[in-house]
Amino acid sequence: MAVRHRLIKKSPREVWAVLADGTRYADWVVGTASSYPVRGQWPQVHSAIGYEVRVGPWTLSNESVVRACVEERELELEAIAGPLGTARIAIELRPWGEYTLVIIDEHPLQGAGGTLHNVAVEGLIQVRHRAMLKRLADVCEEAGRSESRPARAEPRPA
Repeated sequence: MAVRHRLIKKSPREVWAVLADGTRYADWVVGTASSYPVRGQWPQVHSAIGYEVRVGPWTLSNESVVRACVEERELELEAIAGPLGTARIAIELRPWGEYTLVIIDEHPLQGAGGTLHNVAVEGLIQVRHRAMLKRLADVCEEAGRSESRPARAEPRPA
């Protein structure tokens, strides 16, 4: 089971705002080229987003379904990747002082991913999670910086 964590210097509410926007997954989920609503109101239970994964000239269309959701606290997804199978991805948000400790726990459920799961695959998932959590932190923390920055002044003519 691949479990990884990261402290994000934003409140759980601010981190949740990014997770609750199903159209932003490509901003932080490693390997995802785009995401879009499929059904329901994301992130309500049973709602789903579709996403594209591009590998060279190929594009794979997959789907993630919300299996459990506690606003500002946890989001559990089932990623459905066709013949590769399905995986459970649990994202937990823990208040940590004024910040948020984000914990991601992923493991295969069925299909080829579950059959081929081993220590090497676990290592690759850990590397992916490290990059994914960094991207999530960047998206969350950048949102606050851009809102607090003063508007850029136009240069004055000489």
